Amino acid sequence: MTAESSHDRLDDDDYPAYTMGRAAEVLGTTPAFLRAIGEARLITPLRSDGGHRRYSRYQLKIAARARELVDQGAPVEAACRIVILEDQLEEAQRNNEQLRGSNAVPHRTTGV
Repeated sequence: MTAESSHDRLDDDDYPAYTMGRAAEVLGTTPAFLRAIGEARLITPLRSDGGHRRYSRYQLKIAARARELVDQGAPVEAACRIVILEDQLEEAQRNNEQLRGSNAVPHRTTGV
C-alpha cells in the first residue's frame, strides 16, 4: 500500500476506520447503542474479514445525531426515524434546488 492511498483513506468520510469500541468511545456511548441503531437500520456498519463491525466518520456523524435525540428523551427507534426523515428532507431540498437551477429561464432584455 502506498503512502498516498493510505492518506486518501484518512480523508474519506466513508472509509470504515472505527471499530465498535472506538466508535462508542468517540460518541461517548456504549456498543449496545451502536447495535440498537444498527438494528433500527439507521446505519449499517461494514464488517472486517473477522466479522467485526467497522464504522465510518459519516456513520459516526449520523449516530451522534441519534444520540443527541436520545439524550433529549426520544426512544432509540424514534430518534432513528427522525434522523432518517431529516436526511430525506435534506436530500429533497438539494434536489429541489438543483431542479430550480436547471429550470431557470434566463431573462432576456428587449430593446423596447
